[in-house]
Amino acid sequence: MAELKQSLGFWPILALSITSILGTGVFFGAGISSRVAGNMILVSWAVLSVVAIYISLNFAELSSMFPSSGGVYEYGKQAYGRLVSFIIGWLAWLSGSIGAIVLIVAAVESLLPGNELFIFKIAISILFIAFLNLIAFMGIEASAMTSLTFAAVTIVLILAVILRGVVNVDFSNFVPFFLYDSFRADLLPILAATFLLFESFFGWESVTFLSEETRNPRKVIPTAIVLGTVLVAVLGFLVFFVMLGVIPHDVLARSTDPLNDATPVLFGNAGRDIINLSKYLVLIGGAAASIFTLPRLLLALARDKLFPGQTRAIHPKYRTPYKAIMFQAVVLIIILLMSFGNYAKLIGMLVPLGLILYILVLLSVPVLRIRQPRAERPFRAPLGMLGPVLISAFLVLVIVMWLINQPGAVNLLLLSGSFVLLGFPIYMLMAVYHDPKMIVAINEALSSLYIITERFTLPKSVLKEMIRLLGDVSGKKVLEFGSGVGTITIPLARKVGPNGIVYATSFSKKGLKITQQRVEGKAWKSLEREYASVRILHDVHHTRRVHPYVRHADAVVSMGMLGYIQDADAVLQDLAEVLPENGRIVFMEYADYFHFLPNPVWLDSSLDIEKKFRSHGFAVRVERRKGLLWNYVLIYGFKTKADVAVI
Repeated sequence: MAELKQSLGFWPILALSITSILGTGVFFGAGISSRVAGNMILVSWAVLSVVAIYISLNFAELSSMFPSSGGVYEYGKQAYGRLVSFIIGWLAWLSGSIGAIVLIVAAVESLLPGNELFIFKIAISILFIAFLNLIAFMGIEASAMTSLTFAAVTIVLILAVILRGVVNVDFSNFVPFFLYDSFRADLLPILAATFLLFESFFGWESVTFLSEETRNPRKVIPTAIVLGTVLVAVLGFLVFFVMLGVIPHDVLARSTDPLNDATPVLFGNAGRDIINLSKYLVLIGGAAASIFTLPRLLLALARDKLFPGQTRAIHPKYRTPYKAIMFQAVVLIIILLMSFGNYAKLIGMLVPLGLILYILVLLSVPVLRIRQPRAERPFRAPLGMLGPVLISAFLVLVIVMWLINQPGAVNLLLLSGSFVLLGFPIYMLMAVYHDPKMIVAINEALSSLYIITERFTLPKSVLKEMIRLLGDVSGKKVLEFGSGVGTITIPLARKVGPNGIVYATSFSKKGLKITQQRVEGKAWKSLEREYASVRILHDVHHTRRVHPYVRHADAVVSMGMLGYIQDADAVLQDLAEVLPENGRIVFMEYADYFHFLPNPVWLDSSLDIEKKFRSHGFAVRVERRKGLLWNYVLIYGFKTKADVAVI
């Protein structure tokens, strides 16, 4: 299987760090935040910079401990466990995706201001999403070179604004500096502005997703995160200082594009187009950083069976998670179509999601210092036990102040929460596939329902075909691997006959109890003995093995069990040991639930199924049958040492 390519050095990672951390706030935040804090946004930025640099130090410690493509998800997994780590991963992917769209929308609006050409703007945005995902698909080197270019444009633009603006600053614009006469009164708008500007620093997590593709990641990633944050903090403060010095804060508060309004003062009308184009490229560069890195997060989630396994596929030529990139491109286009033109709403959704994510990541530092005190930490954040708690409390305070001060903030928070909840169906779906405890719990809970719906879930035509494909099993021993609620146990016992044995195995105690009751009921009603002896066998490890009581079987039949198997190789090897040469097998599996839910990876391709069975000594044929809400996969054949086709 192809692996990620470890080829990135310090400068590409620093470039990605700068472009991913630098949000729209540096260019648009002065207008939005000055509406609530006036000149005090400089205080807000200074406070925010101190907080941001400390957060970067904590990210540096975590990234030096766990250089994994999972990044923040990996930190959560180590600190909190499966569910919370999934929430962290989902928050990171969701906020990163929304952040990318925020930057793309802002870029297009800066290049084509006004309410005209709405459809054209959407089309341009979709083209850029497709183009950036194509670069991500073509390899990490292409992504790195693109990021270096965007970072260079970013630095040049910001330095041009600062150097040109310093000589044009009107210091009278800063008088009065404070809005009120008391610190207590000024605190609320300062914190509200801090909330609005926080998006300017979102993105620490992005470069952590590239740890597996970076040379010496334990040193390079932490250094790039901290240095990138310091550069953004210093340059951002100087940009805001210039903006306020050139445009009075009450005028700036009415501006939707402060840099565009300041350009005539700084560069004259002739420089407007150049500055707008540069700003456009800077914003697209920020979006590119997320688009280049986020698929690695999906890859890590899929590796740990918390996201559909298809997204962990690595392209053999480009060595990139290409299916995750394709999935990301589709989702980004959907978010774009749902939200284009709602920049303020997007920011309002993005910031609380990001803050909650960073609170969880920050608190993982003291948790890990307690749980893993001897773990290697090439970089240690100062005040690692107390600092993250204090900063997390500050972030909570910022959210509360935003809710108090900003009209409609509660609705935006609820909307953000609804997006978070969308992740839980994915978590539950993956748990149904991969978590043995969840598999057992759901099957126990739904056992009675399975009896009612079995005629619908297993049509008679499919059942008859399964029994037919077993061939002549009269008087033989047959293993029913995964008996459910006895749906095929009765017709199977009839076909085997009174001189044979059916081993009905399952992980569900309730399902086996129902199966036993049904078998006994049929036997009692029968005037003469026509059913095989059915041995009911419960196995808590059913998803990983064949019950050890079953030493020999002439044939194996299974319905809907393959999707639950956690170790297919171990189970198939056990089956091969149980069966004699030419012993027949018949499996029926459900696939393509509701014609859009993903399958377990190895059941996606008929060729992969055949190869998997062949590797354990089975020659099989795979047939797929169309169903109303799902499809049926029939796998049948026999054990043989010869490489023969099944007819």
